[in-house]
Amino acid sequence: MDLLLPDHRDQVGESPVWSPAEQALYWVDIEGRQLHRWRSADQRVHSWQTAERPACIALHAAGGLVAGMDSGVFHLQPGEGGELHATRLAAVDHPQPGMRFNDGRCDRQGRFWAGTMVRDMSLAQPAGSLYRMDAQGGLSAPLVHGLVTQNGLGFSPDGKTMYLSDSHPSVQQIWQLPLRDDGTLGERALFVDMRGLPGRPDGGAVDADGCYWICGNDAGVVHRFTPEGRLDRSIAVPTSKPSMCSFGGPGLDVLFITSIRPGQPQGDDVALGGALFATRPGVAGLPETPYGGA
Repeated sequence: MDLLLPDHRDQVGESPVWSPAEQALYWVDIEGRQLHRWRSADQRVHSWQTAERPACIALHAAGGLVAGMDSGVFHLQPGEGGELHATRLAAVDHPQPGMRFNDGRCDRQGRFWAGTMVRDMSLAQPAGSLYRMDAQGGLSAPLVHGLVTQNGLGFSPDGKTMYLSDSHPSVQQIWQLPLRDDGTLGERALFVDMRGLPGRPDGGAVDADGCYWICGNDAGVVHRFTPEGRLDRSIAVPTSKPSMCSFGGPGLDVLFITSIRPGQPQGDDVALGGALFATRPGVAGLPETPYGGA
């Protein structure tokens, strides 16, 4: 596994997204309030400061990115001079203070899905919900309730199945939900109970074979599950808190993995917590549909 950027460390690295048009990887540092871009052509990182915590991002069909942040969903348009233009597309009505968006990505139809959480995980409050942002610009009412630390969004190659996890230590489960053409969801069913496996289920991705990859936070591992929920293999990551993975590179055959720097790092986390990693797992991913671009 390669350390992509030897000198770069995030507080809470999250949401890697590959831009084929730019041949570049975007990701965020939630608590650092930064948007990053790494271009393969020059191997350099450009960063932009954000006014709110940028929890999750996806490509936007009109250029730039769509992002779930503290107060709602935004259109972010980064400039080469370091300026970042942010337009709020929709506000979210959190049920209590101290909440933000967490994990999110676009489905195959170009709708942006993102969930919310109480920032203080020690409270273990199931106040989080999952929302859908339609291409027409409207944020849905909460579609899934009772989430503590929403995570793990991914979509099957045919777009008919959603994957969703809750990574809180009290839950640690991954579900499948039928996704209908109109964007409504069927009943969620247990896909994998992670309580018997290494790591808590954090950010995920789906490959071209329809298998589901999930970061095992706290265990320094990324798992691959078949569509039937069977553990196919696990890849070790040289830091304890991998946070999200996604496919990129010219052939979409590179798995990029963000990570979190613990508050009191020990062992490998002293040097590598918050780093960005890349590996070739032997399978390819699928191109991400931009928001509004299906």
